[in-house]
Amino acid sequence: MLAAGQGTRMKSATPKVLHEIAGIPMIGHVLATAHSLKPSKVAVVLRHEKEQIENYVLAHFPKTEVVTQDEIPGTGRAAEQALEALGDFDGDVLILSGDVPLLDVESISQLVQNHQELGSQGSLISVVLDNPNGYGRILRVKNSELQGIVEQKDASAAQLEITEVNAGVYVFDAKALRSALTKVGMDNAQGEKYLTDVVGLMLASGQKVHAQQILDPYLVAGVNDRAQLGEIATELNARIVRAWQLAGVTIQEPHSTWIDVTVQLGQDVTLLPSTRLHGLTRVGVGAAIGPDTTLRDVEVGENAKISRTQGDSARVLDGATVGPFAYLRPGTELGADGKIGAFVETKNAKIGRGAKVPHLSYVGDATIGEGANIGAGTIFANYDGVNKHRTEVGPHARTGSGNVFVAPVSIGAGAYTAAGSTIRRNVEPGALALNPSPQKNMAGWVLEQRPGSASAKAASEITE
Repeated sequence: MLAAGQGTRMKSATPKVLHEIAGIPMIGHVLATAHSLKPSKVAVVLRHEKEQIENYVLAHFPKTEVVTQDEIPGTGRAAEQALEALGDFDGDVLILSGDVPLLDVESISQLVQNHQELGSQGSLISVVLDNPNGYGRILRVKNSELQGIVEQKDASAAQLEITEVNAGVYVFDAKALRSALTKVGMDNAQGEKYLTDVVGLMLASGQKVHAQQILDPYLVAGVNDRAQLGEIATELNARIVRAWQLAGVTIQEPHSTWIDVTVQLGQDVTLLPSTRLHGLTRVGVGAAIGPDTTLRDVEVGENAKISRTQGDSARVLDGATVGPFAYLRPGTELGADGKIGAFVETKNAKIGRGAKVPHLSYVGDATIGEGANIGAGTIFANYDGVNKHRTEVGPHARTGSGNVFVAPVSIGAGAYTAAGSTIRRNVEPGALALNPSPQKNMAGWVLEQRPGSASAKAASEITE
């Protein structure tokens, strides 16, 4: 795999091939495809931003060999050094590009099969484009046999009119490729050692090379800038969405729904408009997600419902409901048939089966037992300015509205807390905790302190 380019047109501190499409860096898509072919070895050629890319490659595809391209520029030199890393390998060599993320196993397998059946020394994929700008042009003789490839910067005006282009995907006999690369020079517009020159050299020596035209241009579309990145991402997402629809998922508004390739959905899941599912999100059978919901690395159980919610690294078990306008932070677990309601934020919170946090609350570093109910406007005060502390709420406890639980504190099983209470000490099971404070009404205060105001006028009318 060739991934040594600088990618300057991305205008980014992130290496081009590490930009993500559908939740995976571009090079991850290509490496996953390469390893799925079960080759004897996979080698990736790097140069610019090598350390960042190598870290990703070895972390996710540890059986990949990393080759560093030297100061000699060009795809031909990259291929030459990759061949050196293969040692005395004698077989077919597949060459892919790290910035062509949509090419699939089926298309590559067909290329390899045709290459072997035809007894070719070289094979490549071509495609016809409405706008071939930037691509090397495929040269054919009158009987359509392949004559060679010319890079755009070296092409004549007539050759620039050709719309069949080189997709940068090749299969070569290793021995033939080694021999041809030794003859490739750098006398061209870019002063590089072109891999494409190998095709002409092989043909000139009487070897057999064929170009296999692919009908779907997106499969071989490369990414050079952010505009192309967005276009490819949109196309891949449309294909992912359609695949899930055909697998039994209802997607009400496909164009506003985004699903990473790593996401798993059960049958009869419903995705409402503006739903975005990322990372290792898993959604169980019959669940409904959305509208306006973004989940990353969230596990959703069967028949659960999540509406207008942001969730990250959380679990929502079977039959539970979340939202609208909830924020599930990492470490949240909502038990089966439980509820996290409107304008509730949770973090590192385990909420038991059937327990409810219905509205306007913050639950951080807490365990809430089965069947408990947390009153509106409750704050779990978990931070003392230095350390975080936990709050424990027992099963079937009932806490009043406007409570503050100053952690560490425990509310016993079946206990109640009165509205407006600040709980600083543990509450025994079955007890009622309250902060009694006598209410003082100062008669005539408005008339004395706010004379002439609308409030004073309204009060005086009633008192008269």
